[in-house]
Amino acid sequence: MEDIKIQVPAELFDPAEHAHFDGTIHIDTLKVGPDDYTFAAPLSWQIDVTNTGEALLVAGEVSGMATTSCARCLEDVTFPVTGKIEGYYLIAPDAAAPEDMDDDEFEVLGADKRISLTSLITAALMLEMPLQPLCSDECKGICPTCGQDLNKGTCSCAERDGVDSLNPFSVLRDYAFEDAQN
Repeated sequence: MEDIKIQVPAELFDPAEHAHFDGTIHIDTLKVGPDDYTFAAPLSWQIDVTNTGEALLVAGEVSGMATTSCARCLEDVTFPVTGKIEGYYLIAPDAAAPEDMDDDEFEVLGADKRISLTSLITAALMLEMPLQPLCSDECKGICPTCGQDLNKGTCSCAERDGVDSLNPFSVLRDYAFEDAQN
């Protein structure tokens, strides 16, 4: 993955000044939990950098199309993703940490006066990825025995005599629960 850095222009060190930046970033693969997301085309990003007096506030968004495997049937699923880019950079290297922020919520602007956007873009994308990517809400998944995609048809190994042979509770199919309550 390429490292995108922007040089902070001198005029941005005056309070209340702001500047707009935009571009694209090519990300081959992004690993989020157990899932790998790929991007066939570069993602577009845009940010506004604003001087708040003590810090530079970076705010914007990144968007593109992500592809991963469905968590149930393992078929590829492609979907649009848009993430909010946010960053807070203290201007003075010896500035005190803001009282309302934890140490991991801000950075100190380096001596080179450059802001690396790659980590901000990656974080924005990771927050928007689904916990369980699905090709559709109605996806039936695959048979755990033979691997048949149940969206494309049924298999003969999952059910025998109307009872799922792999289900350990299938032995209770003839149990009279009404009698057991007494």
